[in-house]
Amino acid sequence: MILTLTKSLPQFVNLKLVGQDSPYVPNRPASLPQRSPTILRVPYYIVFDRYTDKLQAFQLVADRYNELDLSTLRVWMPGLELGLGLWQGSYQQIERLWLRWYDASGNWLPTPLEKLERESQRANRLAAQLRELGVNPDEL
Repeated sequence: MILTLTKSLPQFVNLKLVGQDSPYVPNRPASLPQRSPTILRVPYYIVFDRYTDKLQAFQLVADRYNELDLSTLRVWMPGLELGLGLWQGSYQQIERLWLRWYDASGNWLPTPLEKLERESQRANRLAAQLRELGVNPDEL
């Protein structure tokens, strides 16, 4: 799952990944936590079954969790100013649907590798500009 965040966040989302530290039970729907919402008190409860690629999201309203409509396979969390959705792509050389964070504009947040690649491209562009100005960036 692509869930890396660089800042620490208060408990705002409880994410259950079916198949990770929990047994897979075929044909058993993902469900809400066994604990009462009054105990859990997490605004969003999200379930992703990596075997079926099914994503479910629930929002705490008053004292119960209501299932959210995920026709777009994304859930926006205003209090967090982030969304979580399913992204089709290659991550760690595996092609599949992945959970991935997105911003208010709907853009997927870059993975650590994507950030590194962007920084490398930026550094190469800056080095090329310096060379055009007659400056050797390796001597700085």
